[in-house]
Amino acid sequence: MTAVPPLVLIIGPEQLLADRAVRSTIDLVRETEPDAEVVRIEAAAYEPGELMLHTSPSLFGGLKIVVLRGLDEAGDALLDEVVALAKAPAEGSVLIVAHKGGNRGKRALDALKKGGARLIDAPAIKSDRDKSAFVTNEFRSARRKVSPEAVRALLEAVGKDLGELAAACSQLIADTTGLVDEEQVQEYYGGKVEATGFRVADMAVAGNAGEALRLLRHALASGVDPVPIVAVLAGQLRQVARVATAGGGSSAALAKQLGMAPWQVDRARQASRGWDGERLGRAIQAVAAADFEVKGGGRDPVYAAERAVLTICQERQAR
Repeated sequence: MTAVPPLVLIIGPEQLLADRAVRSTIDLVRETEPDAEVVRIEAAAYEPGELMLHTSPSLFGGLKIVVLRGLDEAGDALLDEVVALAKAPAEGSVLIVAHKGGNRGKRALDALKKGGARLIDAPAIKSDRDKSAFVTNEFRSARRKVSPEAVRALLEAVGKDLGELAAACSQLIADTTGLVDEEQVQEYYGGKVEATGFRVADMAVAGNAGEALRLLRHALASGVDPVPIVAVLAGQLRQVARVATAGGGSSAALAKQLGMAPWQVDRARQASRGWDGERLGRAIQAVAAADFEVKGGGRDPVYAAERAVLTICQERQAR
């Protein structure tokens, strides 16, 4: 007998986590049923009767694993079949159902839960706080340690896409030994556009005009588009403003409140000491104007990015 029950329900919008849950469930089934056949069904392209056909016992015996994706997009015919199988699971099959969340297909969800389906969550991972926890978990699962500075550097370099972030963690785990630190992350990913933008922003928000302009001009000369750099400038200033106006409390508590990672709160707090509300407001307005210009609203995107960096530095130094 397989350790996996006949019904498995994966709920949540995070595709990477849902895909992992499907793969791990299949692998678990195949530990005891190595020849189990896998059938994949997409709810959006469903033909009535298809689910019942694939979960019916095979003439040749053997276990079937039926993976049904997109239950939240299912029509009535498919919902009816899922409800029927939830009430009376087919012998010789494991049904894995993925649902992105929400109330669509609720009667099928309720039936699966009532039928004893194993529940696996695939929650959205969007905030930097959640992504920091995800990265730390990736290394912990591989029995490796990663420094907080390395987590920060990795998020800054590849943090927009969770799949790319997971791949970066896998590469560092495979290619390094011991504690993964910031230097190793910079070696592998320091040249990415996002990482460059964060270094420019760090220098600008700190008021270091010379280094900020040097990094910016080097990036632009290397072919980096000004748009993502200006976007990072805007993000950094917004974080400083949010933390500065959020009041006191621990970094962990404030991070939870703002949906940020604790290291982001610490960095924003440190940066905010050189700012007041009026100068910060002017810097944010300057970056907003630069954002419009680099996206086609101005004649010279490079000049617009440089002017934004200089304005931030001047406001930071005007104390």
